[in-house]
This record gives sequence, structure tokens and C-alpha cells, in this order.
Amino acid sequence: MRTQIKIIKQLGLLAFTFLLFSCNSNTVFDQYTPIENQQWHSEKGIDFIVNNLDTISLNNVFINIRNNKNYEFSSLFLIAKLELPNGYKVIDTLEYEMTDAAGNWLGSGFTDLKENKLFYKEKVVFSEIGSYKFSIQHATRSINDIQGKNPLEGILDVGLSIEKIKK
Repeated sequence: MRTQIKIIKQLGLLAFTFLLFSCNSNTVFDQYTPIENQQWHSEKGIDFIVNNLDTISLNNVFINIRNNKNYEFSSLFLIAKLELPNGYKVIDTLEYEMTDAAGNWLGSGFTDLKENKLFYKEKVVFSEIGSYKFSIQHATRSINDIQGKNPLEGILDVGLSIEKIKK
């Protein structure tokens, strides 16, 4: 009898924990891709396929970057592509500050590893049913450098997250 009561209490606690996290989470998608050997080649895009999105709600889309002290620039240039289920493509060239004016890393983290959550799309409705493909490439270069920094060092992971805007 005691074993059954203990199991019921554990199941109740597990159900409560699941309910607590599922109610508070507005994250629709959150995925990272590690950069091999911390060397991101500009021709190697990072792709994320997102399915079954809510076709009514407003969402914010973020590009997430994890970098370390080997990243040598104060900003990061990205080319982000969004392909809708109907084949229509939206391409954006983006610039993000990675340090403040004094050269201190932005982002969260107490060690040499920093995580930056960068706005990509704000208040977006994914009105079509189907797969959305997000592709991210770096376009960072030094001054007077036409070809770009290849490979770009110090980027550990590239991620994409989508969060439903709560009303």
C-alpha cells in the first residue's frame, strides 16, 4: 500500500512539473547547430526546418549565437533566408553588435562563452501551413576585405528560436 501511495505522489509531482513548464513556455521552436571546429565557412549555411506552426499567433524569431573570445570582431554580419511553404523567399542582410563601445562582450554568460539572443523577425504570423526553412550564413569581413573572413573563428553554435507573443 505504501509503495502505491509513493508512486501516486511521484506521478502527481511529475504531472504538476510538466503542467507548470508547458503553461509557462512560449517557446515554439528552439534548436542549435554546432559549428565544426569553431570555424564557420561562409559558404556553409546553417539550415533549420520548422513545421506545424500556429497560423494565427504573433511570434518573434531570434538567431542565437554562442561565441568565445576567439571571435575577433565587434559585430557580426549575417545573411538570413526564410523560405515559406509556397516557395517564396525573403533574404535579409543583418548586422549585430557583439561588444559594447569599450570592447566588452555582449550577451549572457560568466565565462569566455557568451550567448547572444538576436532579434531576426518581430511580430510575425506564419500564415501558411507547411514547412518553413530558415538558412543562416555569415558575411563578416575585415575592412578592405572583399572575400570575407573565411573561416570565421570563435562561433561555437548557431541557433534559431521562435517564441509566441503572449497577449
